[in-house]
Amino acid sequence: MNNRISDKAHVDSRAELDDDVEIGPFCMVGPEVTIGRGTRLLSHVTLTGWVTIGEFNEFYPGAVVGAEPQDVSYRGSRTRVVIGDRNVIRECVTVNRATEKEEGITAIGSRCLLMACCHVAHDCHIGDGVVIANGTLLAGHVRVHHHAALSGNVGVHHFTTVGSYSFVGGMTRVLHDVPPYMLVDGNPGRPRCVNVVALRRHHFSNESIQALGEAHRLVYRAKVGLDHAREVLRSDDRLLPPVNHFLNFVQEQQEGRDGRARQRRRAA
Repeated sequence: MNNRISDKAHVDSRAELDDDVEIGPFCMVGPEVTIGRGTRLLSHVTLTGWVTIGEFNEFYPGAVVGAEPQDVSYRGSRTRVVIGDRNVIRECVTVNRATEKEEGITAIGSRCLLMACCHVAHDCHIGDGVVIANGTLLAGHVRVHHHAALSGNVGVHHFTTVGSYSFVGGMTRVLHDVPPYMLVDGNPGRPRCVNVVALRRHHFSNESIQALGEAHRLVYRAKVGLDHAREVLRSDDRLLPPVNHFLNFVQEQQEGRDGRARQRRRAA
């Protein structure tokens, strides 16, 4: 091993460290922590509880990962935080481990950027390539799909799903699921338009972008209903895979409770 551990850090002897791990001064690494190759803890980072971290991540001062969930029903079970590769976790980010109410895992994918003072609550699952800006708070059981972006000081209600390639504007109050490919803004947040910047950045075709724009118009402006929207889009040869994904997401959202697909409606 070629690890660099400050003599001012505390690393439990039972923690598992791969090669080339750097742990700066005043960091604390608990006994149930596993850290992958090339990961750096700059200083004043706390990793506690059952935490597994992949390769080449960077943790900035004040980050706390793996602390107990802020849930009054939690009774100390061995729930976990699992983090992928090449993430940047900035100053004072908090990531709580899970409860037993779902899979028992709070998960962050790979190549994500979590800016200063974000909070990822228990049982959240964050996909790959996600960007979360300063001060944004994810309540428990939130899902954020691949390549979504949340701007600063966003509040996300528990059990909400944020779809892939979507963007949530700053200060938005997210009470309902955020459909994929859409830009959502407001209080509460509403889909305003297609997130064209992200789609072009990820090499979506002009045909797909235009078809998603028409789907947005039919669903949110004309309000023709999903079945009619599908027929219109099919007749115009615009029912492309991203459009189908968008419409299926909205259908599941509408079948859920309070605009959230993962909270199913109670039987009458």
